[in-house]
Amino acid sequence: MTDPLNTNGKRLSPIPAFIFMSRWLQLPLYLGLILAQCVYVFHFWVELKDLIGAAFGNAASLEHILHAVTVPGAEAPKKLTETTIMLVVLGLIDVVMISNLLIMVIVGGYETFVSRMHLEGHPDQPEWLSHVNASVLKTKLATAIIGISSIHLLKTFINAQLYTEKALIAQTGIHCVFLLSAIAIAYTDRITTTTHASKHH
Repeated sequence: MTDPLNTNGKRLSPIPAFIFMSRWLQLPLYLGLILAQCVYVFHFWVELKDLIGAAFGNAASLEHILHAVTVPGAEAPKKLTETTIMLVVLGLIDVVMISNLLIMVIVGGYETFVSRMHLEGHPDQPEWLSHVNASVLKTKLATAIIGISSIHLLKTFINAQLYTEKALIAQTGIHCVFLLSAIAIAYTDRITTTTHASKHH
């Protein structure tokens, strides 16, 4: 975190240098998201352990799984069924997708707003990271949020008989808003990219 240089190789004056260095204040935020990622990993393995335990007849694991998938106000199922397993697996997929969202925010956000990671040529460099910017990151985050919303909507539809028509319509409407927002973000990004490219021709 040395004093930044401008395009002429000269050091910036103190005030611009101080303002530019303030971007490192975001570092604790990204480190905090990494800790949140650890919590999600722990939660994933706890749920997976209980699912496997329930499949092998462990009473405590079965009780935990049945309680986790029961909609508030509804009667809890008595045994592990295909629907119950599906709901648990959808919950695990939900955790994975949120974890993917965290990775995009942590890696993409750090690369865009804090400092270059110099991953060029690294075999594990994410394909999207090579051309990441604020617009690309927003589009990918919107897409990830739609995926997460889809999982929650599917879980609701599996137990549709336990929800009121108003609740189903509300959740579907919220999901549609997410879709329209992602389309608007992608369209705006496309217009911006096209306009920027035309100025260079």
